[in-house]
Parts: sequence; C-alpha cells; structure tokens
Amino acid sequence: MIDRIPLSDATRHRIAAALAEDVGRGDRTTEWCVEAGARGRAEIVAKSTGVIFGHAVAAEVFRCAGGAELEPLVAEGSAVGRGTRIAGVAGPARTILTGERTALNFLGRLSGIASLTRRFVAAVEGTGARITDTRKTTPLWRELERAATAAGGAVNHRSGLDAMVLIKENHIASAGGIAAAVARVHGANREGLRVEVEVTDLDEVREALAAGVDRIMLDNMDLATVREAVRLIEDHDPRPEIEASGGVDLDTVGDLARAGVGFISVGALTHSAPALDLSLRMTEVES
Repeated sequence: MIDRIPLSDATRHRIAAALAEDVGRGDRTTEWCVEAGARGRAEIVAKSTGVIFGHAVAAEVFRCAGGAELEPLVAEGSAVGRGTRIAGVAGPARTILTGERTALNFLGRLSGIASLTRRFVAAVEGTGARITDTRKTTPLWRELERAATAAGGAVNHRSGLDAMVLIKENHIASAGGIAAAVARVHGANREGLRVEVEVTDLDEVREALAAGVDRIMLDNMDLATVREAVRLIEDHDPRPEIEASGGVDLDTVGDLARAGVGFISVGALTHSAPALDLSLRMTEVES
C-alpha cells in the first residue's frame, strides 16, 4: 500500500508533463537495450541522510511511464540514513528505466525540502515556536512543496493570495500607511479572512497594534528589536500572534525562537533546499 498524499488532477497532469519532457520522442537507449517484454525489479536507495517524502509522486511517474508499481519501504516523513532502501519498483523493465530520472527528480527534490525543514524544526524544539513555509515556491508546484514542508514538521502558511490577508510594505506604501491599509481591509473583509501585517520597526509594531490585526510579522529585525517587539505585543490586549521573518537561517533561528515569537517563516525551506541524493538500481530483469 502506497503511503499517499492526495494528488490533485492538476498535479497529475504536471507529473505527466514532466515525464513527457524527459521522454520526448522516445527513450531510445532503453528501447534499444532492453527487450520489450522484460519484467524488472528495482530499489530506490538513499545515498545520504535525510527525510523521505514523495512516494505518491514517484509512484505516479512510474504509472504514467507504463504501469510499473512503487512500494514504499519507509513511511513518508521518515528519517533515513545513507544506504537505506526507501522503495521498491516492479513492472516492465523498460518502464522502470524510462521513469527513473523523473521519479528521482521529484522524490529527491521533495525529500530535500522535508529534510531541510526537519533541521529547522529541530533547531527550535522546546521553544514553542513553529516553523512555517512561505510562498517562495517553484511555480505550479506549491501543493507538493507545501506538503513536503509539512512532512518535515513545519506549519503551512497561506496557500495563496486568497487564503489570508498579509499586508506588506508595498501595500502599506500604496494605501498610505499601516492604519489606512488595515482600515481598508477591515472595511472590505466580508470573507472573514485572518489579517496579518508586516512591520520593520517598533513604531510600526505600535501602529499595527492600534489598528487591530490577527498576526504581526516582524520582518528583518535584529534580535534586540525582536525582543522589545515581543514585549510590546505581549502587553497588548487582545494579543496578536507573532511571526518573525527575513534572512532566517539555521544559525539564527534558535535565538529568534527563544525571543518569544510564535512562528518563524523560512523561505529557504523551498527556494534553497538541496535535493536529497537518491539512486535507483535494477535488482532483477526477466525476459
């Protein structure tokens, strides 16, 4: 049984398109080296330590390539070591070889995101802060990349522009200030969306508190300013949620968490995660 994530129809179409991009007019090497009726078995092995995510996507690649089946050997979100067998693949030998690279590209990319996310989550363990992703995702692959960050232990931020109001510096400048921007949002927000505002200094924190929002994002503040901002927000009633963002890395995330923020958004989870090194090796071919 495949440990699945739900794949939307749009995602299935993109998986098929990715496979078609690789195959082009045909996998000539496989067609000319492997008999048409040969059956095969293969295993996917981790070549480095990390967190595995993407079985369902790899399975869909092999299905689209011609009916091979993938069987996970570890659960989604599992931490694995180098040399761990993470999945088996069985079916037409040509299908396995044709689908190999596309399947590994997806699986390695998504596992890399889950792996980096897990490192950030571990760095704030015990503080009460939660790591969250951002919209800095690969165009059209947000659904999968957000699922990968969740597998690594992060909380998903808004899925898109329609899911939450996030008033950032350009909105503030265009509206004429924080108070004006928040007032315009409150006047139009008949959908009841949560409202967050990005601030860059303590004066803007005070403006956001006076305007009344659900969450305040402390953007690119130094640690001392973050601590003071947290104090101001915690003394306010009602108390908005607190998020920190901007240039967060593994060296700084722990200090931010201990400063008292509730959420830390990290764009690097999706825009800078290295792919997990995986390989597929054929273990059996029968004519």
